[in-house]
Amino acid sequence: MRTKTLKKNKINVVTLGCSKNVYDSEVLMGQLKASGKDVVHEEEGNIVVINTCGFINNAKEESVNTILEFMQKKEDGDVDKVFVTGCLSERYKPDLQKEIPNVDEYFGTTELPLLLKALGADYKHELIGERLTTTPKNYAYLKIAEGCDRPCSFCAIPIMRGKHRSTPIEEIVIEAEKLATKGVKELILIAQDLTYYGLDLYKKRNLAELLEALVKVDGVEWIRLHYAFPTGFPMDVLDVMKREPKICNYLDIPLQHISDSILKSMRRGTTKEKTTQLLQEFRAKVPEMTIRTTLIVGYPGETEAHFQELKQWVTDMRFERLGCFTYSHEENTHAYNLEDDVPEDVKIERANQIMEIQSQISWELNQQKIGQEFKVVIDRKEGNYFVGRTEFDSPDVDNEVLIDATKTYLKTGEFAKVKIIEAEDFDLYGEVVN
Repeated sequence: MRTKTLKKNKINVVTLGCSKNVYDSEVLMGQLKASGKDVVHEEEGNIVVINTCGFINNAKEESVNTILEFMQKKEDGDVDKVFVTGCLSERYKPDLQKEIPNVDEYFGTTELPLLLKALGADYKHELIGERLTTTPKNYAYLKIAEGCDRPCSFCAIPIMRGKHRSTPIEEIVIEAEKLATKGVKELILIAQDLTYYGLDLYKKRNLAELLEALVKVDGVEWIRLHYAFPTGFPMDVLDVMKREPKICNYLDIPLQHISDSILKSMRRGTTKEKTTQLLQEFRAKVPEMTIRTTLIVGYPGETEAHFQELKQWVTDMRFERLGCFTYSHEENTHAYNLEDDVPEDVKIERANQIMEIQSQISWELNQQKIGQEFKVVIDRKEGNYFVGRTEFDSPDVDNEVLIDATKTYLKTGEFAKVKIIEAEDFDLYGEVVN
């Protein structure tokens, strides 16, 4: 009689949500590999770890559906164990344990050592910067801080991620050097709030000093800034951006709204006048800078007049990059005490109107690029095109440059000089200049 072959455990890490979660999954995978575990990202494995997102309704739904999908696989005998970690289980652990009890174990955002133990691995403190990257080889996310001290009324991140904690400059540099030796050419700096970086460790906003240290890392060609908060933005960062060619002329600064009464209710600590002035200072100091922002429509109490003011401001400011979200009513946030009084269809209609204005602005700005030459990094090949980005574009959210692969051969992960020959709302078409 044949005995059943022992199945070797393979751990499949599934990542949902934002780039911060991508980073956390990569750290988890690096730890597992260091303990000799067989680990894959979103492939087949008999042990599954789901890194969830709990930020807004859509993300929570996707996380719950993914858990249920893997529970079905467990029931069918296709997987042996399912563990859940990340923001959703940090925020709703008791509810999840009650509703989906057959998950093997739930872990919060700060329980990596416990999760590793459950997976038969040890947490290794000495593994600074060791992680298995899941992004294309040419870029990687570099998390410089965790948590957030801002009191924004609509946001549940402090509940899920805790207080702001900066990572020391020397640790970030070690991590950047390790990434560079693996061929990473672009570092995308992420945190819940880049603006706050260093206040807890160095008693001052220290983002500029961190950038000065990172530009010295050999092999890194681009450094990109994501998620800066407008209030208290350290203006010395602009001097470094202007001076150092490695720092992309790019800043992601979520502004959320512009009406003073909405900003006050959102507890953003700023006004329309201050925000507009800040953006004018950015433009004056670094005229070639691309500014990306995100806005929320349908916040409690947002009237048609507030929305018209926002629309006009978007038209006037001509952001190079802009995303728009509908407000999500999140329990345990300050805004949850307010009445969610803007109907869902009105929220969606408002978001669509903002994005219509933005696509026209983007089209006009892109037309100006025709005939210009840019340094472009090639991320991937798709169909008959090589797909790349300029320094003014972040992966997954911004414009892309498409180059005809039937005429030119390019290596992914490499840079090329590209002349723009055609432009649409969000895509540019180019040809390689030798």
